[in-house]
Amino acid sequence: MSEIAISLNNVSKCFKRYDHPGDRLKDLLFPNKSRGDEFWALRNINLDIPRGETWGLVGRNGSGKSTLLQILVGTLTATSGRVKVGGRISALLELGSGFNPEFTGRQNVFFNGKILGLNQKEIEQKFDEIAKFADIGDFIDQPVKTYSSGMFVRLAFAVATSVEPDILVVDEALAVGDEVFQRKCFARIKSIQENGGTVIFVSHSATSIVELCNAAALMDQGELLLQGTPKFIVSKYHKLIYTPPDQLEGVRQEIQEFNSHDPNQSTSTASSQNPSQLKEVSQDFYDPNLVPQSTVNYFSRGAQIESPYIKNLAGEPVNLLCFGQDYIYCYTVKFTEAVFAVRFGMLIKTNSGFELGGAVSHSPQNAIEIIPPGKAVQVEFKFRCRLLPGVYFLNSGVVGLVDGIETFLHRCLDIVTFRVQPETELLATGTVNFDIEPKVTFSSLLEV
Repeated sequence: MSEIAISLNNVSKCFKRYDHPGDRLKDLLFPNKSRGDEFWALRNINLDIPRGETWGLVGRNGSGKSTLLQILVGTLTATSGRVKVGGRISALLELGSGFNPEFTGRQNVFFNGKILGLNQKEIEQKFDEIAKFADIGDFIDQPVKTYSSGMFVRLAFAVATSVEPDILVVDEALAVGDEVFQRKCFARIKSIQENGGTVIFVSHSATSIVELCNAAALMDQGELLLQGTPKFIVSKYHKLIYTPPDQLEGVRQEIQEFNSHDPNQSTSTASSQNPSQLKEVSQDFYDPNLVPQSTVNYFSRGAQIESPYIKNLAGEPVNLLCFGQDYIYCYTVKFTEAVFAVRFGMLIKTNSGFELGGAVSHSPQNAIEIIPPGKAVQVEFKFRCRLLPGVYFLNSGVVGLVDGIETFLHRCLDIVTFRVQPETELLATGTVNFDIEPKVTFSSLLEV
């Protein structure tokens, strides 16, 4: 049985909310009569994390993730329950925690180093390495209140990981760093993992959770709803965040029922995931709240695009897709005027607007000669999802001849959005999987 690095047993945290500041003082002076409303940020959290594993923690904003991490690192005390942490723990929590804004970066390095258990000589020996990793130049001798958020997190992460912790806790702070620095951070986290360290990683990035973690847990409304493999947990997290408010409680209960289906679901190995869960993860489905907010409609010239959606081969509408599966993009075009040389099209774009690719229904030479008014045309484009996990958008368009020039009769930008769900076994990188087949061959230097 693996050694447990972190053990939480029925951990709860209650805060009091007061209508007036003076009520807090009255509560201290007269404790027998409570004047505040209780708010339970955490309720009966039970979690065991084996040493050497990396766990992802996901959940909506306000679900209790940050409160739980603060209890783990000791900056908050649980109202009830037992918390056991085995080993030196280092944390990178919300931006600004643990640093004195009036101190310089150098002074904060020594200040935080001592909090983390290093003596003066050890900090001096590590200082050059910390400064090099943070890479903030002369700002190391300026007050941290003058730092940008990116500079701040650079220095904070460099200090937190310099002590070679047994347990590293990271709470979404890396999101403010640039891409190059994030790569350095993930490389440092990988190093901690390889040396047998335990990592608790909070992120809203599904891809990061799947790539970095051995296991994950889903929190909501202060409760730990579910534990399991990262891909399984992320799929449930996505379903939760896109559920309409009036259906939220039903989805929460559905998610919690998976705990009763598999008593070993709390373990982090893939073998703990039963076949029904694997099937659930591989399913595509439809989330009604996953709708684009950036839709642009062109002026209509006798044609109107309506009812765009994606369906699977079973004919079910979906917008959370599975990699490698076939789908059909559909829309209807209604014609109010006679139009000539008609062609239909579609285009897939990234979240940033980069055009990945698309298709047209006919070549210019084979365009539909004429469509009379009063006609409706159903258009379908079948495609195979070769996109890596992320959010994507679809355009729809219909062109025809106007005064002898091919012109958009109607066009809709960002009319449909869809998400490709994370996969654990993909070796591809970037945006599109080109089915690249790696081959690595070893030979003696004498043979080269």
